[in-house]
Amino acid sequence: MENFTHFIPTEYHFGKGAIDCLGSCLARFGHRVLLVYGGGSIKRTGLYDTIIQICKDNSLTVTELPGVEPNPQIRTVRKGIALCRSESIDVILSVGGGSTIDCSKAIAAGYYYKGDPWEMALEGGSDGKALPLVDVMTLAATGSEFDADAVISNDETSQKLDGKYNCPNISICDPTYTFSVPANQTAAGSADIMSHIMEQYFSRTFDSDLSEAIGEGILKSVISNLPKALEYPEDYSARANLMWDSSVACSGIPAYGKVSTLWPCHALEHELSAYYNITHGVGLAILTPRWMRFILEKDPSVTPRFVKFARNVWGLDGDDDAALAREGIESLEDFWQSVNLPSTLTELGIGDEHFYDMASDIEKVSGGLEGDYVPLTSDDIVEIYRRCL
Repeated sequence: MENFTHFIPTEYHFGKGAIDCLGSCLARFGHRVLLVYGGGSIKRTGLYDTIIQICKDNSLTVTELPGVEPNPQIRTVRKGIALCRSESIDVILSVGGGSTIDCSKAIAAGYYYKGDPWEMALEGGSDGKALPLVDVMTLAATGSEFDADAVISNDETSQKLDGKYNCPNISICDPTYTFSVPANQTAAGSADIMSHIMEQYFSRTFDSDLSEAIGEGILKSVISNLPKALEYPEDYSARANLMWDSSVACSGIPAYGKVSTLWPCHALEHELSAYYNITHGVGLAILTPRWMRFILEKDPSVTPRFVKFARNVWGLDGDDDAALAREGIESLEDFWQSVNLPSTLTELGIGDEHFYDMASDIEKVSGGLEGDYVPLTSDDIVEIYRRCL
């Protein structure tokens, strides 16, 4: 096992009625609140009214920032920072999914940043100094409620950057708030959860037993609970398991004791959604099986890892390791197709016109993927994109 440091400072409230503590949680930090949310689903479900009433009952003054994009844009971050400064905001309240909380993290950190917040994003995030942040999660997907990462886009430059900002001070996670999430978003969010595990699972380390078991357990939990949530959207047990899967998957815990990776599928997908503004989980569902097949062909020494994946996650068996490795990948692909996730870029209307640009951007932004689990050159990256058509 490798050395690691555990640090998750977020206070986490989970379960039915968890929002009952919201007023007292916000009041710890002050009485001027910036409420950040997305396209308005929280108004349709009644959650917005609940939150406004809680704020009134606790004598909290609310300033609103609606309209956070599915791939949050730097212009919205700038708007939020300006509101925090003009309204002397004490605490940010983020209500929604990962995009909303990512935007809120960048606003919280950008409040103290001396300069344009896009420069902060280009620097890879902040030094951790930020306004207090409380979130109410409504989607099981990114795990942003339990980590310091945020992904911010700039449609003027076709860039999407992942950086380290600040962990939420408090996260409130009530699975009932995910009952109304549409089937396509539920499936895409679950693909994101699975990808977070697989980006850490496919490493050169085999002896971090607990981390391995946690990763495999989360994958099996999603495989079991996603179809239930799709068939019965108000299945509390299924929604609760998916929400907790989401939080732990991206917390860093499943990677403890393991050699780190460069999260190659996320690097490739961030370019796709930067250029084409597609749903993150959809892009990951298309890319991941192609990446798996490519690296298995390029470096057969990774076969034992894929065999472990096939046996422990999918329950497959057999004596032919090469065949078993391929069958595990096919099982993943079949599962995602069974929940109606797109399987090709062509289905999304995406062609090959920007593949070399995207590969070049990966080199510029992250230094490329030649130091990864299986090293990938720019030509390798373009080939993986092509296999997704």
